[in-house]
Amino acid sequence: MIRKLARSIREYKWAAILSPICMIGEVSMEVLIPLVMANLYDYGIKLQDMNVVITRSILLILCALASLAFGVASANFASKASTGFAKNLRHDMYHHVQNFSFSNIDKFSTSSIVTRLTSDVANLQMSFQMMIRMAVRSPMMMILALVSAMGISVKLSLVYCVALPILIFALIMLVPPVFRIFDRVFKTYDKLNNVVQENVHGIRVVKAFVRENKETEKFTETSDTIYRLFCKAERIMALNNPIMQLCVYGCMITISWVGAHMVIASGNNPELGLTAGQLSSFFTYTTQILSSLMMVSMVFVMLTLSRAPMKRCCELLSEVPDLTSPENDAVTSVPDGSIDFENVSFRYSAKAKHRALKEVNLHIPAGATVGILGSTGSSKTTLVQLIPRLYDVSEGVLKVGGIDVKNYDLDTLRDNVAMVLQKNVLFSGSIKENLRWGNADATDEEMIHACRLSCAHDFIEAFPDGYDTHIEQGGTNVSGGQKQRLCIARALLKKPKILILDDSTSAVDTRTDAMIRQAFREEIPDTTKLIIAQRISSVQDADMIVIMDNGMVSAVGTHDELLASSSIYQEVYYSQQKGGEE
Repeated sequence: MIRKLARSIREYKWAAILSPICMIGEVSMEVLIPLVMANLYDYGIKLQDMNVVITRSILLILCALASLAFGVASANFASKASTGFAKNLRHDMYHHVQNFSFSNIDKFSTSSIVTRLTSDVANLQMSFQMMIRMAVRSPMMMILALVSAMGISVKLSLVYCVALPILIFALIMLVPPVFRIFDRVFKTYDKLNNVVQENVHGIRVVKAFVRENKETEKFTETSDTIYRLFCKAERIMALNNPIMQLCVYGCMITISWVGAHMVIASGNNPELGLTAGQLSSFFTYTTQILSSLMMVSMVFVMLTLSRAPMKRCCELLSEVPDLTSPENDAVTSVPDGSIDFENVSFRYSAKAKHRALKEVNLHIPAGATVGILGSTGSSKTTLVQLIPRLYDVSEGVLKVGGIDVKNYDLDTLRDNVAMVLQKNVLFSGSIKENLRWGNADATDEEMIHACRLSCAHDFIEAFPDGYDTHIEQGGTNVSGGQKQRLCIARALLKKPKILILDDSTSAVDTRTDAMIRQAFREEIPDTTKLIIAQRISSVQDADMIVIMDNGMVSAVGTHDELLASSSIYQEVYYSQQKGGEE
């Protein structure tokens, strides 16, 4: 996991290297200062030697300034490296998600992806900064201070042989249960984000059904779960502080008692025992050693917090897109809009027991208008989603322009297949900006022409700002029918060889629906048009109509042929006529 995430450091690797180097310099100065002060007291102040006092004081100031400079530089490099790492990691994850197929996206909920790109990356940023600073500072401080203390008195340093094992044992006992708790915390964060996203997205439905209290209860319950888990983890980690304080004060008392006897025993001869300055330095080193161990525990906490985000980010980065362009000899042009399903079957998952599509055989000539009818759940949408390779067929072969779709360059195939989905999505921005999703270089004339074909031009012109009218996120400031027509115009701007309308005229009136179909016949006769609809009137003048039933093609023919031979078509047709009851 660490190796995979480390790739996101890239151009900030020198900052990541220089930060711990500067930290080592800062720690070295901090460990040197107590020695200089002991020397100042023992050989300057105590012996009243002003030359020693002045030289040691200057050296002390220089050490302090050097420590400050190293500390500032280390913090600056660490900040630059951690924020740069987070920026690159977000970019890598977001870019990777863009290459996902629908089946890849199905493995992760939207709220989970959002959490990984925001909260998880933020936690990793803090942990990375902690690692290149505190994870270097703590062990270096402990090692250098311990070496310096042993240089003063090996006998007195034996006190650490009791304190350090106690603290290390405490860390080993406390950390594993906290790991498990934080694993649950971040999974609950996904649930919390999902609750918020659903509520905000469906706020109109919530208010229409007066379910505000119920939604508040759902949010409160999830939020309380996070609160309880965090409290449980903090209670466990809180045990670390009293154990640390016990060891610190125990060491201080022991050093005071033994050290005082050694100072008295030495008299005026430091070689016989310990000087007052050295004892003072020993107190400082004791604080540095034990506080550095406390920092180590903080590093463990941060690593504990970052373990789950690290795993979740790596899961996203490790997900292999299952739809890719052929590595060699990918086809980069689509000859025509013909479509051939040859014994095609499809499962949404390799583990799925039931097939969504079963042995579909269908030939659609280029330029044909094809209507697709079927009851809810008959796999109409699944059928058309295979054409631009939003999913790959599980069995059989699907050809566009006489070529297997798996042999096409993905961008080429999808540029030539325009699909207006059931859930129409508009993005925040002007109408022009939304339309240019279909063709970034489209001229105003081309946009107007596409909007005329989709019967969108008149209502756009009625807006005060016309084509510069701002669309709110999700298209909430336009009606469902207006949104559908804008999405159709956006698809037409691609000038595709195949146009798929997945129930995308359901919100427009029958007259407008007929006008759109008439415009298609007259203006884009060479484009293959697949129209999924619930209304017979939307498809009855199609060149061929496909009846889907339980994932299979039940019947294919014209309106008159199906009216004579297909019971499913007859049932739908008569149920939608005024005299249907007769």
